[in-house]
Amino acid sequence: MPLPESANSRVSDADRFKDIDSGLGHAAGDTVLASIGARLAAWAGPRAPTGRLGGDEFAVVLELTAGRRAQCLEQLVRMLHAPVVLDDGRTVDAAASVGTATPDVHGTRDPTALQRAADAALYDEKHTGRAILGRRAGHPGTSAWGRAA
Repeated sequence: MPLPESANSRVSDADRFKDIDSGLGHAAGDTVLASIGARLAAWAGPRAPTGRLGGDEFAVVLELTAGRRAQCLEQLVRMLHAPVVLDDGRTVDAAASVGTATPDVHGTRDPTALQRAADAALYDEKHTGRAILGRRAGHPGTSAWGRAA
């Protein structure tokens, strides 16, 4: 089913998750994943589909107007970069990269195409370490937010 014109696809994954999971234990990794999921759900609200795709990747489909995107994404990045308190009281610095895709930029409302574009933006951001919003050579219309946001 196609998405509304203003729907935005977001893909997020935990940065350095494997280091946390193997270095601090699987219980710590599970706590970090649960925290990311809860933060995404709180940010997106009760009417936006939010879920774990697998491993440390999550997805959100949310309707945002073009004028609200930047502000909302900045809020999301701040939420995802807040420390996570583990069950034993230790604190883990959490971070997550976020890739976005929108129908108005990509010219499609196909959820699969938007998820792929958001995923490409996510990995572009993870490999460059730079947050961008807008068009970029090789990834027209993709957006990525992360550490620099």
